[in-house]
Amino acid sequence: MHPMLTIAVKAARRAGRIINQASQNLDALTVSKKSHSDYVSEVDGAAEEAIIKVLSTAYPDHAILAEEGGSRGDSKKSEYQWIIDPLDGTTNFLHGFPKYSVSIAVKYKGVLTHAVVYDPNNNELFTASRGSGAYLNDHRIRVSKRTRFEDCLIGTGLPFRDLTHMDAYFAMLKDIVPRTAGIRRPGSAALDLAYVAAGRYDGFWEIGLAPWDMAAGCLLITEAGGLVGDLQGDGTYLESGQIVAGNPKVFASLLQVIVPHLTPALIEAQRDAKAS
Repeated sequence: MHPMLTIAVKAARRAGRIINQASQNLDALTVSKKSHSDYVSEVDGAAEEAIIKVLSTAYPDHAILAEEGGSRGDSKKSEYQWIIDPLDGTTNFLHGFPKYSVSIAVKYKGVLTHAVVYDPNNNELFTASRGSGAYLNDHRIRVSKRTRFEDCLIGTGLPFRDLTHMDAYFAMLKDIVPRTAGIRRPGSAALDLAYVAAGRYDGFWEIGLAPWDMAAGCLLITEAGGLVGDLQGDGTYLESGQIVAGNPKVFASLLQVIVPHLTPALIEAQRDAKAS
């Protein structure tokens, strides 16, 4: 395992211990609301600080982009930037619904190079390094081999931060449901993407994500032999927050269904992301 990935795993496990301990007494937590259906608890902050402490001790000159704390360091001066979601699926966590995860990725010169998604409930550790494949608890994983769209299980996420594109999303959902074997929406995009990498889902799509929701999972998928793109199949997903992923065949099939439902607003968002 690459030394940088080893540090990321150490940070993820430390955050996982904080999350697991807090899950034993959810009623005692202090919770605030960032926006509609978007919550943050003291656990998010404690887990994030634990991650940052591990990363900063090992790499004090690296820049950090974290969900709760924002940016630290100068990403323009540092060749490395860590992208952190300390608790992806906070709403699930607060309800005792056991689908949430820790997501940590690092970019080198703007390219994703190492990734960890950790499920503290099941002690499942998904890891990847660019060019070295993707793993689940040290066992190599690959995207599914299904090619018939009608046999596929697809993951997704309902828009919840920004409801602007709700109509377009439901048009996509309405078209995808009868063409596939099933749709799942557990509520942790990082974990959903890890499931695509492991072949548990055949594909995934969502609108309105943040970079920390996607970064680690996207590298897991590409290292597991899958494809990731925005809603037009281009590479602006981290910037636009619009993502389609899957094994190569399913990726193409999803795009065929999704593209006809793109609105001018969605296309403009992708265009703006390309220009940024």
